Amino acid sequence: MSLFFQLPVVIQMALKGLAVICVIFPIAGACSMAERKVCAWIQDRPGPNRAIPPWFAWMPIVGPALQKLGAFQLIADGLKFLFKENQVPGHVNRFYFVAAPFLAMIPALSTVTVVPFGAYIDPSGHTVPLILANLDVGILAVFAVASLGIYSMILAGWSSNSKYSFLGGVRASAQLISYELSLTLAVIPVFLWINAPGREGTLGLGRAVEFQSQPGFWGGSWFIFIMPVSALVFLIALFAETNRLPFDTIESEADLVGGFHTEYGAFKWGLFFVAEYLNMIIGSAVFVLLFFGGWNPLPWVPLSAVAGWFGLAGHPVVLGFVSVCIFLAKVLFMIFFFMWVRWTVPRFRYDQVMRIGWRILLPLAIANLLVYAIGIALIQH
Repeated sequence: MSLFFQLPVVIQMALKGLAVICVIFPIAGACSMAERKVCAWIQDRPGPNRAIPPWFAWMPIVGPALQKLGAFQLIADGLKFLFKENQVPGHVNRFYFVAAPFLAMIPALSTVTVVPFGAYIDPSGHTVPLILANLDVGILAVFAVASLGIYSMILAGWSSNSKYSFLGGVRASAQLISYELSLTLAVIPVFLWINAPGREGTLGLGRAVEFQSQPGFWGGSWFIFIMPVSALVFLIALFAETNRLPFDTIESEADLVGGFHTEYGAFKWGLFFVAEYLNMIIGSAVFVLLFFGGWNPLPWVPLSAVAGWFGLAGHPVVLGFVSVCIFLAKVLFMIFFFMWVRWTVPRFRYDQVMRIGWRILLPLAIANLLVYAIGIALIQH
């Protein structure tokens, strides 16, 4: 541990970034297999259970068990996409057509830098978040960078020179604008509550977890209990922002044949879906940090209490590992919830998506903001 902190700051940041990418990228890839297993579980069928390497097939018990679980499906899909013939239609704008899937990955991986994923307690007793870039404008950085991912869908639709792909890109831009307002308004009451008079103002996500770790009823309560409407609006808008069903009108197979990625195949097609799962993971992480207590295991039970019970305050590495495991467990639960909703709720029509965004969700977010702004002002005075 001491050797790591003696390294130059640039090398420390590079190693942290590489470690986070090496964790989050395989999780995003595994989500494609997990999606099919969850779908199969909901539809009462086995799901992926055929792929198995020859050397595992010879193992008497372990091999068949892993095969039935679909553990090798991710390897089979990855190799298939990597070695499949990568065709580019002749009628597309080649440069933007090829660039679009890679542009989808950049915002998805960049937002990881400002999202804390754990914490440890330093010798002075302060909780230090595990984060690559601890910015005071963390939530604004997430919203600003994540919104750039829409350009990849617009470029993919426009450069394909296909009416179905182009309509998918137009729908993507309209849906982003419609739900980004509600998404932003939903988190303002949280930071109004956090940034009380006399406190140092911040929009960092670590402060949101710190506020949910304080003693007392209001201090230790998670924001999902204090601000349930904000949590609901944020969650619905998050489904729309990540293009997940029932807001999957951008790729709607019923009327757009696949939407913005109709002309894509092989590895480039796979990059779009890895980026979608990455956005879902980051969105789930932000929701957990804002409304589910972050790395605190239970409401009114902060990480510092767990460290005191088990004597982990003097072991930052162990405590950091425990906090990361708690945080990842909550994020994985949210990912399962995303998949559960996808296979139980039917897709909205495009006009319904616009109606929900402008006539229901946005007025609800504005009313919620006004109520909490007035309530917080009255409490503080």
